[in-house]
Amino acid sequence: MNDRIDETPRFGSCYCRAVSFRVIGQPLRVGICHCADCRKTSGSAFSAYAVWPVSAYEQTGQVGTYGNRSFCVTCGSRVTWVHDGEAEVMIGSLDVVPTDLAPEYELWVGRRENWLHPLPQARQFDHDRDTATEPAPLEPGQPDRPRNVEIPPA
Repeated sequence: MNDRIDETPRFGSCYCRAVSFRVIGQPLRVGICHCADCRKTSGSAFSAYAVWPVSAYEQTGQVGTYGNRSFCVTCGSRVTWVHDGEAEVMIGSLDVVPTDLAPEYELWVGRRENWLHPLPQARQFDHDRDTATEPAPLEPGQPDRPRNVEIPPA
């Protein structure tokens, strides 16, 4: 059995590459959301994202923030959503595609487009997921902001 913690980095960026980021290890969870906010901020019928502890997320470049969602001030691409010690990264902003990340749940399924079908392996939630039945965050007390660091070009 391998007890080694997975520290594999994943790299991503905004459309113009003025903002780049790195996440380390496996995400806490992967999901899809059909809520009005995700639809509006993505310009799509849903948002697909993965969530890491904020301590596993590092970024470079200047971002603006609206409603906890950060975006590139140059091209407007959504970069991350940071809240409660977690960093939510849009799967489409990762550099290596396709990814090995598969959604484990879908949120706001009542707003799902009729032409989209439920993912058979994903839990379905009428609204936000039930956090009362989930374990506490892995790293309580971590800062609620990502660290700005120098990330080498991919």
